[in-house]
Amino acid sequence: MTHTDRPGAVLMQFAKWPEAGRVKTRLMPLLGAGGALQAHITLTLAVLDNLCASGYPVQFWWDRALEPAPEESGVIVENLDSAGLAQKVQQGATLGDRMLAALSESLASYDRAVVIGSDCPSVDPGYVREAVARLASADVVLGPSDDGGYVLIGASRVVPGMLDNIDWGTDRVMEQTCARLASLGLQVSLLAPRWDVDEPDDWERFQRLAPA
Repeated sequence: MTHTDRPGAVLMQFAKWPEAGRVKTRLMPLLGAGGALQAHITLTLAVLDNLCASGYPVQFWWDRALEPAPEESGVIVENLDSAGLAQKVQQGATLGDRMLAALSESLASYDRAVVIGSDCPSVDPGYVREAVARLASADVVLGPSDDGGYVLIGASRVVPGMLDNIDWGTDRVMEQTCARLASLGLQVSLLAPRWDVDEPDDWERFQRLAPA
């Protein structure tokens, strides 16, 4: 298959394996472990709906090896199975390693690949389409988040180590990523900022804005 014959783009939703006490831990003071798990499930399905509505093929990437799902969260797997979506497992020691590995794998088959987090319900279908469009002229596209990170990263070209030396989980992620990519000569396009759900205030905003 030649470069011009390959499908245009693929979306990769990254998600933590659903387990009470392991997901959305910053929501636990408000919701408890069980409530935080339910929030994780709700957010994951909201993001999945948005990505599927974009018109691009979607893959679902878990952060650990597949195993029987906890009873409360089987709905995610059921939705993936019913939609016929590929389920894969992230590979790498850091989030940067895992995203780079996923992007690299997908770019072997697609011209453009985009990773979206499962706690980013503000990433609507139009935002995803804009990200893919930007990759026609940029090597990397980033969707900044209000907390200093980003809600998505897409690429049409990758370079080994391009996501190394990033302080993941801090408010320096976006700044450090842009500096790292620029140092490697990669052309970066920035989308308008969006928000994700980490803190109780974020969860309350999601509930206010979610469709009835």
